[in-house]
Amino acid sequence: MNVEVVKEYYGKVLKGSKDLKTSACCDGGGVPGHLETLIANVHEEVRSKYYGCGIVIPAALQGCNVLDLGSGSGRDVYLISQLVGEGGGVTGVDMTDEQLATAQAHKDWHMQKFGYAKPNVRFLKGYLEKLDTLDLEPSTFDVVVSNCVINLCVDKLAVLRGAYRLLKPGGELYFADVYCDRRLTDEMRADPLLYGECLGGALYWNDFLPMAKQAGYLDPRLVTSRPIEVENEAMRQKLGQARFFSATYRLFKLEGLEPACEDYGQAVVYRGGVAEQEKAFALDARHVIEQGKVFPVCGNSWRMLAETRFAPYFDFVGNFDTHYGIFAGCGTSLPFNESAPAQGTKKTSSCC
Repeated sequence: MNVEVVKEYYGKVLKGSKDLKTSACCDGGGVPGHLETLIANVHEEVRSKYYGCGIVIPAALQGCNVLDLGSGSGRDVYLISQLVGEGGGVTGVDMTDEQLATAQAHKDWHMQKFGYAKPNVRFLKGYLEKLDTLDLEPSTFDVVVSNCVINLCVDKLAVLRGAYRLLKPGGELYFADVYCDRRLTDEMRADPLLYGECLGGALYWNDFLPMAKQAGYLDPRLVTSRPIEVENEAMRQKLGQARFFSATYRLFKLEGLEPACEDYGQAVVYRGGVAEQEKAFALDARHVIEQGKVFPVCGNSWRMLAETRFAPYFDFVGNFDTHYGIFAGCGTSLPFNESAPAQGTKKTSSCC
């Protein structure tokens, strides 16, 4: 049922982003300066049918092969097309005929606009839960992006696993989506309007994290987040006290990442060179690494930089020879009572 609801809503009910009834499926927050000109280069009709909830454009995409899950009218595909350059490529996958028609109609227009001798984009019709049925080779994509679409999928774990299969080792799934502070009722999830507005299919955040790990992404990293205001009174009444957030995560395909931030005495130094983040590189919301500064990191963060496309922009200090325990400041610490008497000493407290 939900597949047909989504097709109907995004193919026939919505004529443009102005028709949305909440801020869930529209661009939240300001657009980074380096993207403003690139967005202006995208055809007006493509931009008018954009329903994303965040910015899903990670840094350092030059020459990359990128897959956009739920590409819609193609706005992010054509935006990324300019960043990967003529030597890179972007593939968009969507199931809605009307959206795909808009994307395809302006393909030649964009290639001429960008000055490319041949197209570096393509669009495929398909379901995100069945990526293995499409003309997509496993382990061939540097980056997979998705903008406010996975929440619309019934089998979200299948989407995450499908993306993992298509990523190269060291590649990443970088996506924005809608999350809730609680599990929604069956009635809320079945409501066509709530579902179409990206609320009914929103995951409880603490269900998403173990799901991501189950799919193979062992250390999900939150990049940005913002609250979503539901101002439509009828919808607000249906939702009760549930709160919603737009959040961007990056999930790396790196085998053997540890379940916690472990300290091996490692550090990185950002040399600069990433055009979009010249003075400071943001790995995630908790790791903003200033250029030229020795920045201590846990083993997982070290690998997210050393074993991915970001490696050329960093110097790396240390290895994995010596373990120093949990990494300070990463949300976990020694769970035991550190005020207890040392082994071999007599307990003087009268408490049992």
